[in-house]
Formats: sequence, C-alpha cells, structure tokens
Amino acid sequence: MSSSSYHDAIKREYQTAPTELVDRIRKIREDNLDYGYRTVTAALKTQGTIVNHKAVLRIMRENNLLCHAFDRRTTKYSSYRGTVGTVAKNRLNRRFKTDRPFQKVVTDVTEIRWGDQTTQERVYFTAYIDLHSGEMLEWAISLSPTVEFVTKPLERLIKNRPDLPYRMTVHSDQGFQYQNKRYVNLLKESKVYQSMSRKATCLDNAVAESTFNIFKVGTVHNHQYSSYEELKVAVSNYVEYYNHRRIRTKLAGMTPVEYRNHASQLAA
Repeated sequence: MSSSSYHDAIKREYQTAPTELVDRIRKIREDNLDYGYRTVTAALKTQGTIVNHKAVLRIMRENNLLCHAFDRRTTKYSSYRGTVGTVAKNRLNRRFKTDRPFQKVVTDVTEIRWGDQTTQERVYFTAYIDLHSGEMLEWAISLSPTVEFVTKPLERLIKNRPDLPYRMTVHSDQGFQYQNKRYVNLLKESKVYQSMSRKATCLDNAVAESTFNIFKVGTVHNHQYSSYEELKVAVSNYVEYYNHRRIRTKLAGMTPVEYRNHASQLAA
C-alpha cells in the first residue's frame, strides 16, 4: 500500500449502514432462511432499495446475518446399483439452459432425516425440475426410494404438461429407478426423450444437485423435525414457497412461477 493510501484511510470517516437498511436486511433473512447476500440484494431491489451487493455482504457480515447452512455437508444418497436395466445416452450433455418451458427437465433422489438423524429416521425426496425456470414441476416424498416413488410424479408431470410443439427431455443419473423397465417405457410411450448422466459424474446433473442443496437449507439444515408427518408438511410448504415466493437472481428477481408466466406472456 502506498503511503498516501495509508494516510487517506487513517483520516477517512467510513459511513456506517443506516439502521433502516440493516433492519430491512434482517427482516428479509428472517423470512427467507435460504437467502444468500446476492438474493437479499435482489429482494431489496424489488422493495425499491438499490444497494450494491458488496455493501449488502459487508452489512450481513457485520451483523451476523450470513447464511452458513450452505456450508453444511451431509451424506449423499446414491441409487446406483450398476447396470440393472436400460442406460440412456447423455442427451443433455450439461446444456442446462433453455428458453422454452417443459423442454428440459432434470430429476434426482435425495435423502433427508428427522428426529435424531438416525437411519431409522430418514425419508427420500424426489423432484422434477424445469431448467427453463427452475420450478419444481412435480415432487414426492417416501420412506422407501422405490421405482413407483419416482414414476408417480413423472406420470403427473406428463399428464399435466401443456400441449407444446416440441418434445420434452427428462435427465437423471443412472439410479436403478431410472433404468427400470416401467420408468423407461413410460417415457417412450409418452414420446419423451430420456437422458442420463455418465457414471459417477454428478456434474452432469448439477442443477438437480444445486436445487436439492437449496431445498435442504430451507428445511432440514435450519429446522429440527420431531416426526415424519411434521417433515412431510414442512417439505410441502417449502416446495410451495420455492416455486411461488422465493426469488432468484438468475430469473431477474422473479420467482420460478412468475418467470414462467412472464415468458408465456412474451411468447403470446
């Protein structure tokens, strides 16, 4: 550091953040436990307060408002059992962007726990995520990660998707559920392309991994649930919050549902 910069820093009176701004940031964090500083900055913008993200980061650090739940590491569930059925080629090939809803959908299965976090207190969560908006189109929770567990929400997705002039691609890892004949035939009969990650390459399904990480921060990483029933209610509430109320910086400060509706209006 030059001597002029040093003496300037000694003499300069640095401004402290206005109390009103700190209170707004604190309220946003209390209402959204899974918000990082960039999402907080976007939330402030929607409220009419324009603040640089670096200033928001500094304020959150000084007031102990940073979200540290993302630092938590948990055991990753793996449904891979080797080649037990049909292994599809990697059609998606990490091309995670699309300007069309229901064109590219990713899915996966993750494990979450309640109570004392033992193996007797664990459930499985799956979701089908639209790469256009990040919306969880369909989801399920179950005590057992069976084939039916992943096919039931897929059936609902296929039934409820709008009539579009292009085919949908569903991407997953090579879990035994996705290699199963029932799952594969359901996609074929519905004229849906199947895509799979390469073996032991989680980055091929990075969006699903990232979404599940956010999902856990909003549920089991910040709350303690005493029963399976309590956890199921919390999961249902969080998915509704994630789709309809949680803004995303990648979506220009909109929620997944708002972004989908906005894109539909532009295309009309």
